[in-house]
Amino acid sequence: MSQTASPPTPADKPPLATLSLAALGVVFGDIGTSPLYTLKEVFSGSHPLGVTPESVLGILSLVFWSLTLVVSVKYVLFVMRVDNRGEGGIMAMLSLVHRALADRPRLASAILPLGLFGAALFYGDGMITPAISVLSAVEGLEVATPAFAPWVDPLALGVLVGLFMLQRKGSAHVGRLFGPVMVVWFSALGILGTLNILRQPDVLGALNPLYALRFFVDHGGYGFLVLGGVVLAVTGGEALYADMGHFGRRPIRLAWFLFVMPTLLLNYFGQGALLLADPKSLENPFYHMAPAWALFPLVILATLATIIASQAVITGAFSMTHQATQLGYLPRLAIRHTSEREIGQIYIPFINWLLLAGVAALVLGFRDSNSLGAAYGMAVTGTMTITTILGFIVVSLLWRWNRLLTFAGLLAFLAVDLAFFTANLVKVADGGWFPLAAGAGVFVLLATWKRGRELLAERTRADAIPLEPFLKSLQEHPPLRVPGTAVFLSAHVDIVPRSFIHNLAHNKVLHERNVFVTVLTEDVPFVPVGARTDVREICPGCFSIVVHYGFMQIPNIPRALSRCAVCGHKFEMLETSFFLNRETLIPSKAPGMPLWQEALFAWMSRNAQSPMGFFQIPPNRVIELGTQVRL
Repeated sequence: MSQTASPPTPADKPPLATLSLAALGVVFGDIGTSPLYTLKEVFSGSHPLGVTPESVLGILSLVFWSLTLVVSVKYVLFVMRVDNRGEGGIMAMLSLVHRALADRPRLASAILPLGLFGAALFYGDGMITPAISVLSAVEGLEVATPAFAPWVDPLALGVLVGLFMLQRKGSAHVGRLFGPVMVVWFSALGILGTLNILRQPDVLGALNPLYALRFFVDHGGYGFLVLGGVVLAVTGGEALYADMGHFGRRPIRLAWFLFVMPTLLLNYFGQGALLLADPKSLENPFYHMAPAWALFPLVILATLATIIASQAVITGAFSMTHQATQLGYLPRLAIRHTSEREIGQIYIPFINWLLLAGVAALVLGFRDSNSLGAAYGMAVTGTMTITTILGFIVVSLLWRWNRLLTFAGLLAFLAVDLAFFTANLVKVADGGWFPLAAGAGVFVLLATWKRGRELLAERTRADAIPLEPFLKSLQEHPPLRVPGTAVFLSAHVDIVPRSFIHNLAHNKVLHERNVFVTVLTEDVPFVPVGARTDVREICPGCFSIVVHYGFMQIPNIPRALSRCAVCGHKFEMLETSFFLNRETLIPSKAPGMPLWQEALFAWMSRNAQSPMGFFQIPPNRVIELGTQVRL
């Protein structure tokens, strides 16, 4: 099944209220489950605070202004404007940055790797989010009775393993329940918070930013370190931008300002009110807010909410991997389509099991949400900082916003981002190394594949034969012509594919119709069907077809060719043979990449999915011809 259709037109989109409800279930899962562990980590984590009225009001003020400045102002009002034809996410932004720096190669060589590292950090975050969220939810059983303590880790691990095993079936059917469940979840957050605020209304004084400033004055450098826990309240802000293409700006903004942000703040202030009234509830302030009769239903609801949050992260990892593949940063991976109608409903087995391995290692290694809280934050704050830099490069160089205002905004946002990032640096030894190591590993893979493909293109062009002169020379002394259509896939429009040379050398025939197909991925999310193919006749019986796709689309070469005609004939699969070139890469000491990186690139190439599967070409119509290339 191919999913190369363009995104829905405005007339096809559901009503605003429906999109806002759907956004609740996908966009806000991560940030919506942060109340489970944020204040718990702040007051009893790696840098614990004493529960005093001053510290509680100071932390609540920091949480309120962090949500306001980072999520509301930066992401919802600014970053979501930096879209790539409606699509968001750091990969979509990276393609815009690439366009903005096209005539600034030196700046591009410094900024593009930074953006690539920001994308790589997403995978580290994608492992921690499911682990800490589900663990935090299941830990509510310990509040009900200590007898459940030995079962928390096995239950959390069982939930997570089940979630990853279900990915191959797709999330389309379960996704219909996401919105309503999250409505109940956010409503519960608001109700629990309100009930506790009514018992201690003085806590609302924390809306005054002076409490945040006074907190830093009273606690000095230690207060700065506490920001490493406060940042947990804004984790998930990146999802608002990444999922913008699925729902649009307005539904996400509407859901955030009218429902999500108010209920989150009510819950945080309710937890603060509880801590002021009963400092002993510090063990787990979220669950202690609930009456005894509601504890088990709340654990079940929290577990469902964290599963939804985890599902959104997993789906995001699949989507980002697909985008990275299309943009040339990853080798072709096996992608399975889980829906016949929904664009983006895909499953990537390799990424799924890689994430599960990382999540399981985190649960078994850290054992509880407090310990995981120390690891959480590094990837998030790193991505937040990089997003700010990339966003301002786009609006300054590509969209030509006022330079002075742009620079002032960059400094303001960076001041906040770098404060959070620096505060999290002290977490590196306590577990923050894990997302950094995961991000660094992914970055090496992304950078190696991109550079390796560039080197391979250089090696190929070094001994390449120009296509048009070669084909015209064949007309003077043509080989035997045989019926049918031969399709040769080529990475370059203007050079002879190796598969064509090998076919002439070994089979000594030329087909009646020869088509040279080049697939180009544009730096836009979608290419409409009408602009999909460019057909050019090079000489009698020989045609060049360039197929264009957006980085959010999944290529389907047979479907694209079915809309073309050569020599007055439509493509018939039973009369068409596809000739593919399979390259065997041999590392060498030639200039380009270190030998270890060349070996890594060769390994990635060997394990990449065949073009036959990636481009959805029928296996019984494919002929593969091999060649060796020294890197």
